[in-house]
Amino acid sequence: MVTSQQLELLAPLSGVLMALENVPDPVFASRLIGDGLCIDPTSQVLCAPLAGVISNLQHTGHAVSITGDNGVQVLLHIGLDTVSLGGKGFTPLVEEGQQVTAGQALIEFDADFIALHARSLLTLMLVVSGESIAPRGLVSELVESGEPVLCVQLAQVEAEAVTEDLATAAQRSAPQDLPNANGLHARPAAVFAQAAKGFASSIHLHKQDESANAKSLIAIMALQTVHGDSVYLSAAGADADQALKVLSELLASGCGETVRAVTVEPSPVVTSEPVATDVLRGVCASPGSAFGHVVQLNERALHITEFASHAQTESDHLKQGLADANAALQMLCDNAAGKAQAEIFKAHQELLQDPGLLEQAYALIEQGKSAAFAWQSATQATSTLFKSLGSHLLAERALDLEDVGQRVLKLMLGVQDSALELPDHAILIAEQLTPSQTASLDTRKVAGFATVGGGATSHVAILARALGLPAMCAMSHQVLALANGTPVVLDADRAELLLNPAPERIQQLTLQRARQHERQQRDLQQAALAACTLDGRHVEVSANIASLAEAEQAVALGAQGVGLLRSEFLYLERNSAPSHEEQVSTYSAIARIVGAEHNLVVRTLDVGGDKPLAYVPMEHEANPFLGMRGIRLCLERPQLLREQFSAILASADLTRLHIMLPMVTQLSELRLARQLLEEQAQALGITTLPKLGIMIEVPAAALMADLFAPLVDFFSIGTNDLTQYTLAMDRDHPRLASQADSLHPAVLRLIATTVKAAHAHGKWVGVCGALASETLAVPVLLGLGVDELSVSVPLIPTIKARVRELDFSACQTLAQHVLGLESAEQVRAALQPLVQPMTALEY
Repeated sequence: MVTSQQLELLAPLSGVLMALENVPDPVFASRLIGDGLCIDPTSQVLCAPLAGVISNLQHTGHAVSITGDNGVQVLLHIGLDTVSLGGKGFTPLVEEGQQVTAGQALIEFDADFIALHARSLLTLMLVVSGESIAPRGLVSELVESGEPVLCVQLAQVEAEAVTEDLATAAQRSAPQDLPNANGLHARPAAVFAQAAKGFASSIHLHKQDESANAKSLIAIMALQTVHGDSVYLSAAGADADQALKVLSELLASGCGETVRAVTVEPSPVVTSEPVATDVLRGVCASPGSAFGHVVQLNERALHITEFASHAQTESDHLKQGLADANAALQMLCDNAAGKAQAEIFKAHQELLQDPGLLEQAYALIEQGKSAAFAWQSATQATSTLFKSLGSHLLAERALDLEDVGQRVLKLMLGVQDSALELPDHAILIAEQLTPSQTASLDTRKVAGFATVGGGATSHVAILARALGLPAMCAMSHQVLALANGTPVVLDADRAELLLNPAPERIQQLTLQRARQHERQQRDLQQAALAACTLDGRHVEVSANIASLAEAEQAVALGAQGVGLLRSEFLYLERNSAPSHEEQVSTYSAIARIVGAEHNLVVRTLDVGGDKPLAYVPMEHEANPFLGMRGIRLCLERPQLLREQFSAILASADLTRLHIMLPMVTQLSELRLARQLLEEQAQALGITTLPKLGIMIEVPAAALMADLFAPLVDFFSIGTNDLTQYTLAMDRDHPRLASQADSLHPAVLRLIATTVKAAHAHGKWVGVCGALASETLAVPVLLGLGVDELSVSVPLIPTIKARVRELDFSACQTLAQHVLGLESAEQVRAALQPLVQPMTALEY
């Protein structure tokens, strides 16, 4: 006999009701965890929807479960992906095992903090014990905390109890370490419990001396597992063997979450492979990887007196400090390994002569301040201004200003930088490194560094790449809490800092670096060979450059031309525009180096927005990446573009000149720019125009490539911006950078669309973004039909060698396959086996 009754559930907080199917999370939306509802909260206290016992309170405070007297289990989950906050923003008001009444406060939360640091504040109330539910039929989408919102249908079954066959002996799986970054929280626990329910056997999940029914979401969550916990399974029943095998593999795969691979053997006598106890993520500033031990760098505070008696004495003191700093910077310029590094310190010398800084400092001295106090105040005020303007570039220049400021202060105060005693294989950790500190690093001791501040385009990043040091920036502040001597693997290519790595990982890294070095030497010896696939497909491998010195280096390393000359290097970090003569001289010198038999692709001025010019007044923009930049800025100030066209055209007879327009999204922009180019050519008496193309770096341009193709001579794909705009992810964002992957199928599909449109009209397509410099991506780019790869200068021999190892027809098949995949992770996994032929050649 079966009878039923209803239980009323109250709204746990105030807010806007939302149906589960509209929740942007497939596990919750599919009701895999349980049925219920979602509320977008307007209050900040989570309350009990029913009376019962707190059966589970997650240690992170983001989720709580209540079991009513009638056996109904309700899960309350505040926000999406809030488990990663580690408890920040949550204040539990109850404990596990505590009896609570309906409407009682359970958890307070900081809505502002969570909204800034988690994916969403959407809060879920789910019945996880299997009962059916019905909405209360509310007339408004707005609910108040404590208002009835759901009815649960209770069933009371009067029948003989079903007992478990205890005679069946339980079998056990091998122990394995959980790969999930936050253990088995609600989402992976639900996936695991659902899979376990597919087996008839009795199944339990064990952690040390605790165990849980593997078919119960609440029981699994109550284990409070964390990343790296050792767990094992037991099963008793007819399908126990199959259950242990399937569920062990599910645990190893992360139960639906993206995790680092962990090897699992279902044999009861084999233990799992050790994994790192933790991983900290950031943004790659300089590629490479290294093993070493943490050395925390802490800049000591300087003692500065505010007031002084004699203004003239203080003025003389500041002048001497500036002169000494200028001499030290000149020495750094003279000893720099390359022009790019020397230009950084020349820019620092310019800052020492900045009239705005000097006026501020001398004015403060006249007011009775000491030279040191005046200089520090002036540099800090300007640095703060740079950081507040919302520009990545200016924020990075603020670091240069702070570096210069500290240099002058130390010289005026007579403070000597004490020699840092470093162990071998030091991994430096700091809030921030200055360009001066980076340039002075002893690469015999320092294996790499990671900083909280900085960006991938900063001067520190440039210096790190020049020194060959792997480096990461935009790390979380957790990195500053690491103890000196902590063993770590700094894997900048993956943007990960692995703490306490397993010995096997260290050995693997050491062997890998030795092989890479051998391969680099071989690729360098063969740099002059053509980039031709095994079945005869020729691919142009050219260079991305931003100076005459890089042009010379590129040609020496086997570049078949220049696929991207970033002309803005002539315009940035100066107080006035370059003269016509200076531009002509620079473009012509580079053209002569490239030669008449190769392409020189000059990109017109790509500044504005995040890269402002001091002498081109611009309004502050809330979102500079979507603002006045590239061709938009140049067409708004056509004289700027006319002058640049005129200077570029002067080198038309020296090389196969190509001109490329950045950030084009509309055909009208292309037509207007072409008109300006034709007018300048006519004024100079030039009858044959250079080739004109556009960068494909905005999805709009890729999607309209079939309309652009008849009007251009070529396309060049800027994968950095194309990825950023396609995925709506800032590639320098500390939490999103690892996901802003140019191998995402959406980006690859836009590349395929562009190539198809170009080839249909007989036009060639290059890739000048960072993806072209990634060896793993070369097969898919070739397979999509890309004609030219324009790469970072040092990687020219490597990319040419990579092309020579590939079969073009196989690349085409591979490219069609990856276009059908659903994530960048899947694409990388599909491409990884193609790395093996390279590895085999290294022995």
